[in-house]
Amino acid sequence: MRHPPKSSIIVSLREACEDDNAVHLVMELCEGGELFDRIVARGHYSERAAAGVTKTIVEVVQLCHMHGVIHRDLKPENFLFAHKKENSPLKAIDFGLSIFFKPGERFSEIVGSPYYMAPEVLKRNYGPEIDIWSAGVILYILLCGVPPFWAETEQGVAQAILRGNIDFKREPWPNVSENAKDLVRRMLEPDPKRRLTAKQVLEHPWLQNVKKAPNVPLGDVVKSRLKQFSG
Repeated sequence: MRHPPKSSIIVSLREACEDDNAVHLVMELCEGGELFDRIVARGHYSERAAAGVTKTIVEVVQLCHMHGVIHRDLKPENFLFAHKKENSPLKAIDFGLSIFFKPGERFSEIVGSPYYMAPEVLKRNYGPEIDIWSAGVILYILLCGVPPFWAETEQGVAQAILRGNIDFKREPWPNVSENAKDLVRRMLEPDPKRRLTAKQVLEHPWLQNVKKAPNVPLGDVVKSRLKQFSG
């Protein structure tokens, strides 16, 4: 496990101790619950809210990459709210699969959660770009309630990822802004060399103007899908 430096967007490691059987880590307590649970419980959920969450997630990726760390397991369950207040910060947790990397270094070990794996992980030749792909999958789910690559089996999910067909036809996509869809496409670029970096994602117009992102509700269908998917 590689834990990045202290930050308000990453859960802090308070203490570590060891006995004959295991290493015990004492982590910061986050009482605000999981990302999707908070969204489902909210009355109003919009593109603007999704943009705010995405910005934090990509800031975590940027911080990791700046310190030579690939997270390798970005998924909604690995983001918790610090407390129950509406203005609670969102924090990244669980760096159990993270690894240090050097510029140009490639990895072949297949790790992570099936829905969020980048195609190059399945091809066993990857670098830090995989974290942007995973963040792009989370963004897609935040906007429509289901993952972009879906199947009944892990093998089916892997095949869907390698095909790379992204559906923007079903609800609520016709009502989602073109800027948001453009960012999803660029984060889910199959070629890691052409995929946006964390810095480029944060410079994208949709995230540059988070407070100007559409505040129209994405609809109950998205929240009900999120509830079903996270349940």
